[in-house]
Amino acid sequence: MTTKPSFWQRIGIQDWFLTNDGTTPGNAKPLTPNMVYKYIIDRFEQSISELSFSERVIFYHEFIICLNVEDYREFMAHKKGILGLVAHETVKKFYEILNKMVESGKRVEPASNKWVFRFVSHPDYRKGDIGFIGKLLPDSNQQEENLRVTFIPRQTGMAQTFDINNDILKDFIYYSEGYYEIPYVDTLKHDEKKVTQAVSAVLARFETTIPDKAYTGKKLEYMMKAAEITVSGDEETREESSVFRIPSEWVNTPHLRIRYAADEEKFYLASFGEKTIVNEVLVERSDVDEPKWHELPVNSRIILNGIIGMNIFKS
Repeated sequence: MTTKPSFWQRIGIQDWFLTNDGTTPGNAKPLTPNMVYKYIIDRFEQSISELSFSERVIFYHEFIICLNVEDYREFMAHKKGILGLVAHETVKKFYEILNKMVESGKRVEPASNKWVFRFVSHPDYRKGDIGFIGKLLPDSNQQEENLRVTFIPRQTGMAQTFDINNDILKDFIYYSEGYYEIPYVDTLKHDEKKVTQAVSAVLARFETTIPDKAYTGKKLEYMMKAAEITVSGDEETREESSVFRIPSEWVNTPHLRIRYAADEEKFYLASFGEKTIVNEVLVERSDVDEPKWHELPVNSRIILNGIIGMNIFKS
């Protein structure tokens, strides 16, 4: 029986992640929010030094932070929400760094209109390990291109950077609660109010799968930025940003209206479709002109007409 090679063996740096005799435990120090925060900042500055040229400042917009499974669970169970705060504070620091470069005469132009943070785990990571994958364009389909990955081996404590193929990343475990998206503030001078507003601009993230061959293996995502949105089907003709169009004949046009009550910090849903189930409870159908609102908890599972599944996550 052959043993499946570990992630480190497949990219050729297994020895760096093992102690001298292969039996001594690795880095026993637990990861703290401050360690993760400083690590991301270091990788951001490293991306600037590696990607920039002439007077043009270039930097990564998507940051995939790889942790050990236990470390990730620790953050989720006992420090729930802290990774989102780390992402927000990290973006503020990004602007400080970029503003200093603007003041020195450099040209700062974003490659994307958003920042994306994905906190993930991998079974081959040991407790205390932390890795980084940077992307210039978030959610870009660069299947043929290699990704630049940075690791901090426990043996040396020194960051090492490699180019690896996308296929190697298939064993990483992505979690919806570890995804954070923040709009890029297109201003050369950092304004605290504007950044704070931008950070809170995305109220919720919706994720759905469609039983159509064209969407096999894909998930459709929608960022809720307006206080009220409409979820509609493939017959929808409106192109407003407040309309979440799901290209499926199984979704009525319109099917749902979802609103966010800022004073209560709660989401509410009104259903106009033939059938809507929220967390296994049938939602009463109402008229478009007289919507009947029902509370919609975050992380709820919504089923449209018994076919289309949709989840809501807090941004």
